[in-house]
Amino acid sequence: RLEDYKILFIIASLIGTLLFASPSLALVIHLPGEEAFSEIWVLGSNRTTEDYPFNVKTGEVYKIFIGVANHMGSSSYYIIKAKFRNQTDSLPDSTVGAPSSLSELYKYHVILQNGEEWETQLTFSFSNISKVENRCVVGTLKINDVTLIVNKPASWNINYTGYYYQLLFELWIYNAETEAVQFHDRYCTIRLNMTLSSIS
Repeated sequence: RLEDYKILFIIASLIGTLLFASPSLALVIHLPGEEAFSEIWVLGSNRTTEDYPFNVKTGEVYKIFIGVANHMGSSSYYIIKAKFRNQTDSLPDSTVGAPSSLSELYKYHVILQNGEEWETQLTFSFSNISKVENRCVVGTLKINDVTLIVNKPASWNINYTGYYYQLLFELWIYNAETEAVQFHDRYCTIRLNMTLSSIS
């Protein structure tokens, strides 16, 4: 009968429309059970993972890129905290979700919708670097246009023959339930060899 064919045609059309639209719907609908996560990354001056600054010198300006991506299923408010550590300063503890105990020196505030990414250039340089016996002391760190007095010592590393530091970037996120910003258990570091700067 003609009516039966009409019903079958309508059902087939609806199924076809849903199948055709399903990839688009997946971009809009956050299905229950999907993993919610955030990303943080640091890239070198050419936006690659192969050109990080390493052997740094006094007075030279170095460039890196910092990025964050939101896959939390909703808009999120992030803070990226920059810290400067030597080899004995604490790193974040991923087993308990605790940040480094170091004070933040610089930070970014970022709001991202679900699926969005953010990336920015960061420049840094060092000055007032001194060497006393087997210790190197970094006096001043400049991040972008902010000059910071750090007076950070590092002992000579006999295994790697150098004075080593790290720039540490922690990702923090606003928790709506606690109404507070908390460490998001994600961080990146870049290792820096200050040996050339300490040679007098």
